[in-house]
Amino acid sequence: MKSDWLALAAAYVFVFSAIFAGEGLRKWRGYSTEFTRKFIHIAVGMWSIGTVLLFQNWYFAIIPPITFVVINYISYRQETFKAMETGERGNLGTIYFPISFVLVIVLFWLTREDYYPSFIVAALMPMTWGDAMAAILGKRFGQYEYHILGSTRTMEGSLTMFLFSWLTTFLALFFFPPLGLLTSLLYALIVALVATLVEALSPWHIDNITVPLSAALMLYLLSR
Repeated sequence: MKSDWLALAAAYVFVFSAIFAGEGLRKWRGYSTEFTRKFIHIAVGMWSIGTVLLFQNWYFAIIPPITFVVINYISYRQETFKAMETGERGNLGTIYFPISFVLVIVLFWLTREDYYPSFIVAALMPMTWGDAMAAILGKRFGQYEYHILGSTRTMEGSLTMFLFSWLTTFLALFFFPPLGLLTSLLYALIVALVATLVEALSPWHIDNITVPLSAALMLYLLSR
């Protein structure tokens, strides 16, 4: 129990440090809000590693993301942390992501005790790295656009989404036992394909909840 309280403290220090670092990059280095938003997004997603390494009980592990559902909603309404806000009304991505974080923790910690460390991290990687890098590189280098369900994507962005999702999901599955090399590669490939398709089909920024949950569902089904 003592280590759970320390893990809680570490979680808040880590996430607030990421937010304040994003604010610093925006204010003092002149980075765009789009960049700082993705910077914070990646940092928060990488806390999944801290979650599985430091927490002993799932009901402590979900406290930080639940807290940030509330904090992020306040920031969305008041633009408290401008480094992670686009100013676009209806863009609730910063609220959806911690909700996904909670659901992924509960799903795997309670149902797949033997696989939960690798699956919790892996399920969040397509959103953490795939989506973030797709947005950054797709906007920077994207030339070939396509339109689907009222949203505009680029082929370069979707390819980036797939490649980063596959790589980071594989690393999460491979370095957190008990999955082996070939199983990790295969699972990661399937998850990356599904996550890329779901991201392309998801309108109005709900990919922050549809992508992690679709990745989690695929990992759950594959492990059965």
